[in-house]
Order: sequence, then structure tokens, then C-alpha cells
Amino acid sequence: MSDKVHITYLFDPLCGWCYGASGIMKQLSSRPEIEVELAPTGLFAGRGARLMDAQFSAFAWSNDLRIAALTGQTFTEDYRARVLGKKGGMLDSAPATLALAAVALTATGPELDALRLIQEARYIHGLDVTENLVLIDILEGGGFAVAAARLASPDEELLASNRWRVATARALKDEFRVDGVPALIVDDGKSRRHLGASSLFGNPDLLSTLLGTNTPAVAAIH
Repeated sequence: MSDKVHITYLFDPLCGWCYGASGIMKQLSSRPEIEVELAPTGLFAGRGARLMDAQFSAFAWSNDLRIAALTGQTFTEDYRARVLGKKGGMLDSAPATLALAAVALTATGPELDALRLIQEARYIHGLDVTENLVLIDILEGGGFAVAAARLASPDEELLASNRWRVATARALKDEFRVDGVPALIVDDGKSRRHLGASSLFGNPDLLSTLLGTNTPAVAAIH
């Protein structure tokens, strides 16, 4: 049995708050005593997808400004104009969720790195990551060529893996009564517990909380 603390990261690739948490997730994943597993909940996929109309775009941008102020993450004018302002644009995380399943299935690099590339493509470079061709280019350019090839021609193995990942994440969400993402399910080998967004963004000593030790705190999110 592993003596590492296992963290299951409940998220959606198009969730702004999850993008806000990307800095701290990178730091947690770099710790040798922690292993991080990604669990996409499909929050904005399927029935959760919606049209990016003017009213919703304005709401999203105001929320993004709050996230930027709290976390220091960058939301550019390119993102505001080309993603939020795209006529007929959709908030649909199904394609990006499938792209990450391709990365997980091929194991050609850390899935958290692929998630970061997709998030930065959207929020910094203003690319539409609801489009498969855009996602294929992102994966290819980021060193995930095998995953990009799988995404270009999705087979039943990939589709089934994606369905299983989302179903598993949703089951965890229900089990721990998680009401939103980002959230962590922390398993230290003795018990499992849920840490929600309020703990992620408001805990100056998150690492000690996760490990149950007096380990120095994770640096501020950036």
C-alpha cells in the first residue's frame, strides 16, 4: 500500500475557479508525498453545456475578475473578446474532457500539464477549446502527440474511458455531497475527507491540512 496522500481532484476544464486553482494544484502535485488523480465531473458537458449569450458572458467575466483578484491568474482581453464574446459560442466542456481522457489513456505526460495547457489556451490566448481541432493542436504542441492522435479518431476504448471517468467523478461528488468544483477528496490511507473551494482558496496552510503535519505551507496561489 502506498504511503502517499492520495488526492482526487474534482474539476471541470472550463471552470474558471478550477483555472484559479491550477497554481496550487501544480505545487501539490510536485510534492513527493502526494499523488494527484484528476476526476472530471462533466459540469459543463452534456446537459450542463449552455449558449454563451451576452448576459451569461457578462456574468462570467465579472466572476473571472473575482478569481483573478483572489488567485493572481490571468484572464486576458483576447479571452473576453474571442471566447466570451464569440457569437453563438458555447460553454461546453465535453471536448476538453475527452481530450484529457485521451491523455490519461496514453500516459504520454502528466495529465495536470495537459489541463494547464487547455486552460491557458482558453483564458490567456483566447482559443476556443470547445473545438476538437483546437484541442488537437494544443495537445500536439504541448508534447501529447499520441493523445492528439487518439482524439483525432476517437475509438470506443477512449469514449468508454471518458464515460467511466466522468461517472466515477460524479459518484464521488455525490458520496461526499460536493456542491461545486474545484474540490479535493483526500485519502491519507486511514480516512477520506472532502475539501471544497473555500478550503482551497482560504487556507494559508493547506499542505499541513492535507498531510496532517506541520509541513510548511504551500506558497500563495499564482
